Amino acid sequence: MEKRVYGKTGMEVSVLGFGGSEIGRDVSQAEVDKLLGSAIDEGLNVIDTAECYLDSEELIGKSIAHRRDDFYLFTKCGHAAGIDGPDWDPRTLTATIERSLQRLQVDHVDMIHLHSCSEEVLRRGEVIEVLQRAKQEGKTRFIGYSGDTKDALYAIQTDAFDSLETSLNVADQEAIELTLPEAIKRNMGVTIKRPIANAAWLFDTMKPEEYGYVYWNRLRDLAYGFLSEEDSIGTALRFTLSTPGVHTAIVGTQKPDRWHQNAKLLEAGPLDQARYDEIRRRWQEIAPADWTGQI
Repeated sequence: MEKRVYGKTGMEVSVLGFGGSEIGRDVSQAEVDKLLGSAIDEGLNVIDTAECYLDSEELIGKSIAHRRDDFYLFTKCGHAAGIDGPDWDPRTLTATIERSLQRLQVDHVDMIHLHSCSEEVLRRGEVIEVLQRAKQEGKTRFIGYSGDTKDALYAIQTDAFDSLETSLNVADQEAIELTLPEAIKRNMGVTIKRPIANAAWLFDTMKPEEYGYVYWNRLRDLAYGFLSEEDSIGTALRFTLSTPGVHTAIVGTQKPDRWHQNAKLLEAGPLDQARYDEIRRRWQEIAPADWTGQI
């Protein structure tokens, strides 16, 4: 498994990481043990979760806390922390960080990302101070921002964060021009979420309320030729990881063998530059201004 230096943090991360959102619901501890244990054995060393992913942190803690030196552990705070939506009160954020450490059964994580926080809230400064304090107290080695569009751009420009987690894929390319250049200037680590666009093109139909619907709808207009190919997932994933500035891409799954399958797709190496450029050109020709980054 290829590894890349995660910006100024110095961490050498596997290009294929694991996203913990899907295991937070209706997955047994035994399934998580098998999934994460086998993936770490095969080279996975980035595990990304969040306090709002239901049981995800707890399952991860029970499964692999005893292997703490074998992987980098990222979590997030803030998103959907309150019953009526995100609660950005500093006391609430501090409490969720403590709860995350307890659930994960660790005394520190490698990265805490502030989860989908607006520019308006960021400008008040209090939420950034919570993360900085957690870093000073040794509860996290580094701090980052997870989000998209102009909120992410502002977060990067504060120079407060070591890491950016953002959406980028064949159906979501705003970050390539809006935020990645600024992250590169600051030598930030970059994690990509939704790197295969939820494989939305594999579904014949999708309802507007479904998570991948925006991508499914966009892809009908983009009509990339490779979507009908047998290796379409591999092409999509390699496109994301061939984008300059990207260090790791997190793919979530509930299936114990899926991480291994995705890792095999990357053995083909970076996407051919001509094919990469073809996908970029198609996006630039088709995508309207309101096709912004998706949370």
